[in-house]
Amino acid sequence: MDLFIYIVLGVIQGFTEPLPISSSGHIFLFKNIFNTNMFNDLNFEIVANFGSFLAILFIFRKEVIDLVKAFFTYIFNKKKRNDNKVKFKYCWYLIVSTIPVGIVGFIFKDVIEDKLQNIKFLGLAFLITALMLFLIKNKNGVKEDKDITLKDAIIVGLLQMITIMPGISRSGTVLVACLLVGMSRKTALKYTFILYFPISLATMLLGVNDLITMGSLSTLFVPYLAGLVAAFIVTYFTYKWLSEIVQKGKLWKFAIYCVCLALFIFIYFR
Repeated sequence: MDLFIYIVLGVIQGFTEPLPISSSGHIFLFKNIFNTNMFNDLNFEIVANFGSFLAILFIFRKEVIDLVKAFFTYIFNKKKRNDNKVKFKYCWYLIVSTIPVGIVGFIFKDVIEDKLQNIKFLGLAFLITALMLFLIKNKNGVKEDKDITLKDAIIVGLLQMITIMPGISRSGTVLVACLLVGMSRKTALKYTFILYFPISLATMLLGVNDLITMGSLSTLFVPYLAGLVAAFIVTYFTYKWLSEIVQKGKLWKFAIYCVCLALFIFIYFR
């Protein structure tokens, strides 16, 4: 039963993580619907998130390796600085976009967990996500990687701050921000998911000690591993599907889904 449960949870994580519909919001919703401890395993959330992390890393492995090489080449090899200037700036812009949400999360984490962890707010958050996705339904800029500016990175970072609230999709919000500053759909998608790495990595590092010291890790190792693999596989194929949807300008379909989900929450938990 544990094996089946954690595979199901891995599938849920893998399907909702890349899509602009909030994976944390869905987990919170399932907790309230089923009222069972199967959705309260915070250690498994770390494991499942790692599965999604590995899938996105595999998809963008060439881009990530290229950026890391360019970043350190620019620092340590003065002769090749000009060749790597654009990619070096891209890396710095990713850092800039990460800082605001990191600060807000660190300062207001407890407040958010105490005040905003309720099902009615979750419905409102899905409506906010839907509104954002609907507003950029026809948006498609022209900026490529080399055209991103410090101002763009700051705007993306500031908008990303609201994603610490449960139900506000991180990928959806960052995609919206990227499109609003004039990035092309392809550029926006890449920036959104490469920006996912520092946020996800920080989350995993903060929880890895609890995972290592948990007493039941030996008995849950196989179910956890199965859930991780499920999250990896489903995340990989879900991202491929999302990529096609973004390129076709069909993000508004997720807006409809979020509205329906919000209405369900307001009716079911009235």
